[in-house]
Amino acid sequence: MSIATRFRYYRRIFSAYLGSGQSQLTFWHEVPEINSGATASRLGEYYMRFREKADYAGHYDAAGIPMLDYHGTIGLQYNPIAIAQWGLANDNLFCATGDEGRWRKTLQAADWLASNLEQNAHGLWVWNHHFDWEYRDTLKAPWYSGLAQGQGVSLLLRVYARGEDAKYRVAADKAFVALTRLTIEGGVLFEELSDGQARDLWIEEYLVDPPTHILNGFMWALWGVFDFWLARADTSAKSIFDRGVATLLRNLEGFDTGYWSLYEQSGYEQSKSRLKMLASPFYHRLHIVQLRVMSMLSGDPRFGEVAERWEGYAQRRSNRVRALVEKSAFKLLHY
Repeated sequence: MSIATRFRYYRRIFSAYLGSGQSQLTFWHEVPEINSGATASRLGEYYMRFREKADYAGHYDAAGIPMLDYHGTIGLQYNPIAIAQWGLANDNLFCATGDEGRWRKTLQAADWLASNLEQNAHGLWVWNHHFDWEYRDTLKAPWYSGLAQGQGVSLLLRVYARGEDAKYRVAADKAFVALTRLTIEGGVLFEELSDGQARDLWIEEYLVDPPTHILNGFMWALWGVFDFWLARADTSAKSIFDRGVATLLRNLEGFDTGYWSLYEQSGYEQSKSRLKMLASPFYHRLHIVQLRVMSMLSGDPRFGEVAERWEGYAQRRSNRVRALVEKSAFKLLHY
């Protein structure tokens, strides 16, 4: 990333945190909460509340669909992940209250997702982001994400399960295919080999080479695979979910620094420097909540044990300060 590009990036970040206006961070950074009304036995309420996202205070288009403000040259954009989460948030509230206004918003999100699937170069149906995004490399529009595929599927399946039109099932089926294919085939899966044999299977939030295995995006996307298995009794979905669970359990220690969690496996610690991509305080808390949900969905208490350990890290002020300093240093050097 050039100095000028890096300056623009940080100006957006500081504006989002310190300025008076709305930004895309306004949507993402709510307090992560487990939804106590969710269950692993049926396709009911979503596993996190997304309480604040249901009443997003930012921009909406004329049809009532939320748009995120990235400022600068990117400006207002549709983000399929945000639209799916907004829909899931309103569906949670509909289930809890029976409020028809919440159901209308849920349907608005599902309709947008069903109408905005696009075929990629491999003929798979994906939700594209139609703006460039600076990650490790610049993601050039249009780009798609395993996280979008997973959460879009989760919403569409719930809407269909409530007795709505078959178009939602058809859209979920089309979107799910990308969650069964490797990135080299146009999908969002990355398979790692050990001694020539397939071992770890990741769902990638950002499709970059080499992959970075973003932890929160992987877990959220896995929930979409789990939902597809719940809704359709699909054996391929169960196999992908089980392999994802095994991959997480084998690799969680690699996301544990002994005082904080990592956001991703960037590889920078083996190449350009010893610094690692630590999670921000928000993402560290999100990891803890997601691990507890993973324990519920998989029935494996080891996820809960890691969540408890990471909760302990967050309770120590020295850990919080160290994580913030090292996270900032990593950003300045690499992103």
